[in-house]
Amino acid sequence: MQPWKKKFITIWSGQLFSILSSTIAQFAIILWISLETGSAEVLAFATIAGMVPQIILGAFAGVFVDRWNRKWTMILADSFVALCSAVIAWLFYLDVVELWHIYLLLMLRSVGGAFHTPAMKASIPLLAPESELTRIAGINQSIQAVCTICGPVMGAALIVSTNMSVIMLLDVAGAIIACTALLFVVIPNPPKKEAASASHVLKEMREGFTAIRLNRGLTVVMLLEVLVTFFIMPIVALYPLLTLQHFNGTAYQVSIIELLFGFGMLAGGILLGIWNPKLRKVILINISYMMLGLTVLITGLLPASAFIPFAALTVVQGISIPFYSGPLTSLLQTQIEVSMLGRVFSLFDSISLLPSVLGLLATGFIADSIGISNVFVVCGIALLLVAIIAPMIPSAMNLERRR
Repeated sequence: MQPWKKKFITIWSGQLFSILSSTIAQFAIILWISLETGSAEVLAFATIAGMVPQIILGAFAGVFVDRWNRKWTMILADSFVALCSAVIAWLFYLDVVELWHIYLLLMLRSVGGAFHTPAMKASIPLLAPESELTRIAGINQSIQAVCTICGPVMGAALIVSTNMSVIMLLDVAGAIIACTALLFVVIPNPPKKEAASASHVLKEMREGFTAIRLNRGLTVVMLLEVLVTFFIMPIVALYPLLTLQHFNGTAYQVSIIELLFGFGMLAGGILLGIWNPKLRKVILINISYMMLGLTVLITGLLPASAFIPFAALTVVQGISIPFYSGPLTSLLQTQIEVSMLGRVFSLFDSISLLPSVLGLLATGFIADSIGISNVFVVCGIALLLVAIIAPMIPSAMNLERRR
């Protein structure tokens, strides 16, 4: 086995436990809030609380990710998240937890993610050949999908059979396993820079913006992805209500749809990882946008009696997700200088999350105004328009031809 493969097996083993335990904890917190308050607004604010720190810190975190030792950045970020989970476990054990505690600790956990995610993505090109980056992105998507499938099921089972303190301590254990796995991997770092100062941090933030802006084709691709995220978030938020209200489903059928979407993501990630398609990444991304737009549009047009076709379309949507997120990640990894990847990924994640917050805030009002199924129709048309317009932009379509 090639050395880079051994490194990734070690990293993935630890990350699987960490992501799975975090998914279980996240679902358990959401379920606890649902049972305690029964408020969709409270749930939306809890989701936003976990996003805001990454939006605010995104521009700054990448500067330090590119300066610091990337392995230790990931270890310390995971350790901080584990500490936050331990505090939540302690509050639940004492039976003194309040809603504002949850909001605050979700925000603090997000601070750890703001450093860990760009550090991990920026490290991958230092560990693997460029030709394997799309495949690696597909395997990462598969790990996420496994956790998406198993996390809610295990979280629901645990919250019935045990208590929140134990669930949060499992998240601590997952973070410890991930940190231990990283200790056994050597991750190269870009050349060191001088110690950070306020002026240098701002200068390097501008360098990250400039690196994106100077690559016109990449800028277009990233802006299109931000636009796609804006239209995807209402869909994701409204899936349970679409199942319950439009298709007259039950809570059981809501869980079935969630599982089918997760299985679709898993299948798409495995296919991307095994196939490692030689098509240009921008083409794969546009095909995925087309698949998403078409299936979302058809979903919105289905009659209330068409639950089975709705379930089948959900699988296709899940399959399509890795075929735009995976190639997009590897495209950034190949188009941006390795020493600047932390800044670029951090900035991109920050900018991408902002539409998610706006989408979450607007989703309830829009759905009440025009109807849930019509939201799917509008978002499906918007996604199709992006897929149709994108190939007409030469700078984006010629992006990889210049290499």
